[in-house]
Amino acid sequence: MLDIMSFEEKRSWIYAAIAVVVPAVYAAVMLSRLADTSAADVAYIRPLITAIVAAMVLNILANIVAGMFSRREDVDKKDERDREIHRRGEWVGFHVMSIGALAPLVLAMTEAAYFWIASSLYFAFCLAALGSAVSKIVAYRRGF
Repeated sequence: MLDIMSFEEKRSWIYAAIAVVVPAVYAAVMLSRLADTSAADVAYIRPLITAIVAAMVLNILANIVAGMFSRREDVDKKDERDREIHRRGEWVGFHVMSIGALAPLVLAMTEAAYFWIASSLYFAFCLAALGSAVSKIVAYRRGF
């Protein structure tokens, strides 16, 4: 099945997987910390930065590995369909982020703990990445 996918579709699958796995690990770590500590006192900055950096590094490494197992001409090939799918996927991600940013905004206005504001903003970014990737995968699979 991987042989029939374009390189850009493989990249979308990688992006979607990372957009699910890394935030899930961050959530698990934070929920375990919240069991013993209040949200105002929980140490969240280092795990949040680690999650962000880990997602970036994993995305780069996974794309390098995917490129190594693809034909060179497939990696370099990006046609009009790929560009349109990318544009639409980014459009979806933008709108998901725009709606998702309302949660940290409301939390900031209600003077919630910084942990909740930062985490909700992080999850809004993750949902935007996932929405973008899923819309691209659907477009590659079903057309647009």
